[in-house]
Amino acid sequence: MSDPRIIAVDLDEKTILWRNADVEQERRIAIFDLLESNHFRPLRPYPEDYAGPFRIALATEEGRLAIDIKAENGERLETLVLGMARFRRPIRDYFAICDSYFQAIRASTPQQIETVDMARRGIHNDAAELLKERLEGKIDVDFDTARRLFTLICVLHIRG
Repeated sequence: MSDPRIIAVDLDEKTILWRNADVEQERRIAIFDLLESNHFRPLRPYPEDYAGPFRIALATEEGRLAIDIKAENGERLETLVLGMARFRRPIRDYFAICDSYFQAIRASTPQQIETVDMARRGIHNDAAELLKERLEGKIDVDFDTARRLFTLICVLHIRG
């Protein structure tokens, strides 16, 4: 039986050096939304044709993203490692626009907030498409899952 979805996600806490209340809220929302609805189907065959659900752990190591994929019972299935070079700019741009967004929420007009939010969504959407492209042939994810995973990847890259 196939159940291609994520049921648990962990972030490598030693990778996350710093986060403020806004970042913590984004992390909580991304994880909640991800677990509520996602499509995550690794394309490599697993023992006994295991096809989900999955537990994942995200970490960064030496400039690479490690996605540790486990079965529902916790048995390790594989660790997928992706180079992060192509994500450096989208992550940097996303941090910058999020900072502008959080500042706008506190001190701007609704129209200014909407303008910054539209820019934020655009950068986020482009990064989600890039993540889908990088996962192609390895893991099939839908767009919303890619967006939420990108948010969590950004949390791993916060340096204070």
